Amino acid sequence: MTLGCKVNKYESDSIIYKLNLKGFETTDKLEFADIYLINTCAVTQEAEKKSRQMIARCRKFNKNAKIVIMGCASQNNFQQFVGRNVDYIIGVANKIHACDIIENIAKSDKLKVANEIFDLPSYYEDDMHAFTTRVRAYIKIQDGCNNFCTYCIIPYLRGRSRSREIFSIINEVSSLDDEIKEIVLTGIDVADYKIDGKPSLALLLKELDTFQKRLRLSSFEEGIIDEEFLKSLASLDNFCPHFHLSLQSGSDSVLKRMNRHYTTSQFLNSINLIRKYFPSSAITTDVIVGFPEETEEEFNETVEFIKKANFARLHVFKYSNRTGTVASKMFKDLSPQIKENRSQILLKLSEELHRKFISQNKEGKVLIEEKEGEYYVGYTENYIKCYIKSDKVGINQIVKVKIKKSYLDGAEAKVIK
Repeated sequence: MTLGCKVNKYESDSIIYKLNLKGFETTDKLEFADIYLINTCAVTQEAEKKSRQMIARCRKFNKNAKIVIMGCASQNNFQQFVGRNVDYIIGVANKIHACDIIENIAKSDKLKVANEIFDLPSYYEDDMHAFTTRVRAYIKIQDGCNNFCTYCIIPYLRGRSRSREIFSIINEVSSLDDEIKEIVLTGIDVADYKIDGKPSLALLLKELDTFQKRLRLSSFEEGIIDEEFLKSLASLDNFCPHFHLSLQSGSDSVLKRMNRHYTTSQFLNSINLIRKYFPSSAITTDVIVGFPEETEEEFNETVEFIKKANFARLHVFKYSNRTGTVASKMFKDLSPQIKENRSQILLKLSEELHRKFISQNKEGKVLIEEKEGEYYVGYTENYIKCYIKSDKVGINQIVKVKIKKSYLDGAEAKVIK
């Protein structure tokens, strides 16, 4: 069971792959099993709570099951899982060790309950490869973070930024099934991908473009955006123009307290530069509401900036106090009601912006991923979720569509050819 980010998902898929090689029957669905591995998240208090609750959810299916805990929540505070009738606890480092633990549990019912939190590595642990069979493959290229935003605990749990060797990434992509039509590069700070200490994300994308699979980036930082980087992306045949840039606040004073390394003016310049090279691109973002001491005026500045930036969609998070971060020591937290009110305002604005973005798009190429009821469902290059009624398409096809109107969390579309 996996909570949290795409990096966690990639790591869980890697463990599934290795367990399958060892002869285990595996599933990532919540159902009956003899052994449960819970890959936890600690990005917010709520994420840690859900990680703990997952133990009880697993027990409902099999009260006699063995349970192994790993990930950011156990790295942050393994004591929260002690006494909850779990069998083994590891953290973030050496996650692939979970396969050996599970193998030992399967061989013996007398395995001693243990907590094994390894030191965080200073190098990229290149022992995980997911080898997915899904339509879209996530490829982890980087781990850790050097930014130390005042609200974020992840650098303390994942360690400093470190990049995967380019030959290892290429080898994994080479091994993917030909049926996989799209790859998504993921990491804790994708923009900080380096080769021999030099920023190299554009070079990596150029190498991967030769595989004739759609290329997509997960969330990344605004600081990488410049003319040279965008020219490089525009020269690629398979790049999907969806830029998820983490804003966090549209108020310069809040950004300073967050220790974000840009101003709203710089961020807007980056957005304008992206639209110069990719006019139809989707630019989405993350926003934290209710950061400690955020005033009504600062929140209104964020609202106005979001409108000016004209994002395609927002991911809205209520500030969560994380013990050990600078923000938890320096600033006074706001009330839950203020956070909720501000969250609702931005969620409503996000819906308006998303409908507007959809209305500005007439056509797209959709990779069909699944069928939901009578609709085939997939995403355009610029990440519009499309619902298609047709008896002439199938899963894993890329089809050209006309976008008709907003529908559910995306758009209803019609196949052109």
